[in-house]
Amino acid sequence: MAEGGPIRIVFLGGLGEIGRNCMAIEQGSGADRSIVLIDCGLMFPDADMHGIDLVLPDFSYLRDNANDIVALVATHGHEDHVGGIQFLLRDDDGIGHLRDEPLPIYGARLTLGLARNRIEEAGLLGRCTMVPVEDNERVEVGPFGVEFIPVTHSVPHAHAIAVHTTQGIVLHSGDWKLDLTPVDGRRTDLARIGQLTAGKGVRLLLADSTNAEEPGYAPSETSVGAVLDALFVQHRGRRIITASFASHLHRIQQIADAAINAGRKVATLGLSMKKNVRLGRDLQVVDIPESSLIDIEDIDRYEPGEVCVISTGSQGEPMSALSLLARGENKFVKLGEHDTVILSSHAIPGNESNVNKVIDGLLRRGAEVVHSGVVDVHATGHAQADEIKTYLSLVKPEWYVPIHGEFRHMVANANLGHLMGIPRRNVVLCEDGDVIELGDDGLEHSGRVPSGYVYVDGIVGDVGQGVIRDRRVLGEEGVVVVVVTVDIQTGKVLTGPDIITRGWVYAPEAEDLLDEACDRVSAAVEQALEHGERDVEALERDVRRAAGKFVNERTKRRPMIVPVVMET
Repeated sequence: MAEGGPIRIVFLGGLGEIGRNCMAIEQGSGADRSIVLIDCGLMFPDADMHGIDLVLPDFSYLRDNANDIVALVATHGHEDHVGGIQFLLRDDDGIGHLRDEPLPIYGARLTLGLARNRIEEAGLLGRCTMVPVEDNERVEVGPFGVEFIPVTHSVPHAHAIAVHTTQGIVLHSGDWKLDLTPVDGRRTDLARIGQLTAGKGVRLLLADSTNAEEPGYAPSETSVGAVLDALFVQHRGRRIITASFASHLHRIQQIADAAINAGRKVATLGLSMKKNVRLGRDLQVVDIPESSLIDIEDIDRYEPGEVCVISTGSQGEPMSALSLLARGENKFVKLGEHDTVILSSHAIPGNESNVNKVIDGLLRRGAEVVHSGVVDVHATGHAQADEIKTYLSLVKPEWYVPIHGEFRHMVANANLGHLMGIPRRNVVLCEDGDVIELGDDGLEHSGRVPSGYVYVDGIVGDVGQGVIRDRRVLGEEGVVVVVVTVDIQTGKVLTGPDIITRGWVYAPEAEDLLDEACDRVSAAVEQALEHGERDVEALERDVRRAAGKFVNERTKRRPMIVPVVMET
């Protein structure tokens, strides 16, 4: 049992979905309160989030406590963990203008490099201070001791985070797996994790749940390299275009190695891929000889079998390089029957439809497509059930909170905790917005904070649930606009009603239905005017009610009704 003031953990995202990973650990109260953030990520939109580009955590709690935040600690460089930082620093809905000094951000050099690209694009570098750390380094951040423990993941230089607090050690697993033969030889540091259990041990473990339902062990990343080598031999003489996450530098390294071994030159396609390969080479995380790199504009100077293109867009993002390829709109590469496209990734949940559309488009262009459903060209970066059990047997936490995943993943992770001997009362399931308090007597829920989705549409910040609801109605039911002009003085209908519709019925083929709708609305307006109604807003409510009732009765549909009452 620890002896000291309680700490609180505030979950702002990542518990119940894939993405938006963000949590706060706080110690003290009032003027002595200190908060350290772990990650600030984004989420890709679901199919029913019409027109939305990104989904963010709700920063309300952080805005209210902006000057209590002593640092942001980044576990690794994936977008679902660092992609939201630039939004956190913004004026309108972030904390940038509320803080008295720039926000310190701690992480590996590569992690900070990947985050920096987005922050710099937003012109917000002046609102943060990048502090690079080395493996196993411990930094003092306010009252916290924060330790960066190496773990293996699908992006290099990922870390677990051990936070030393008044209530003992809080261990955040980060995204991890037990890869014993990683590409760079940097393994998950089980020795240091085991050392944390000495003495009073780990009070609280927060652990990745993404693959908790999957039995066994995740395959090594190097297993993909052998598959890629075989594919390059099998497709000799053909131009090969590969697609992967731009941050998956170990995969990019293996693709480049397979290409170079097959006597090919390597070209990058997509701005983020070009930037990240340059960053990886600068930090010596990626080793591609200058003699093997060519500019994408020069690939037509080489025979198809002498070229390998490494592209962005493995998730089917509409404006990504690979999607443009599938539509025949990429200005650098035109696909044909002599091309093979290798998708070296899995679709993120919610992106399956976009990825399938891209595959269809590539096939229509005549290319041969290889993906993880056909050949093992991808290896997950997340621990599976037996790895999680191994981790739990090593850490032996007093309290266990599954994080990072959909709710079903967290339930599976909780069951693994029970299986490994953690008492059921000491395994706590939480969701976004939950606040838990760890004190001398244990762990308990202690309230909630705002944690809803914040939608980003273009340069517009939170467009709100109302806009999403309206877009869903428009997309599924259509819109009916009813225009009527009235003389407020005489109480007469001058013109209309006129009905304009999109997505409800096809007007040229439904004239009788539209005429009947006009008659119904006209009768309702005339009746309201006869009863002395002269308020335009009240008349618009009458129009909406009459049109909506008619539409529902006749077509069993509920399109958006937009009444327009003009007065003279």
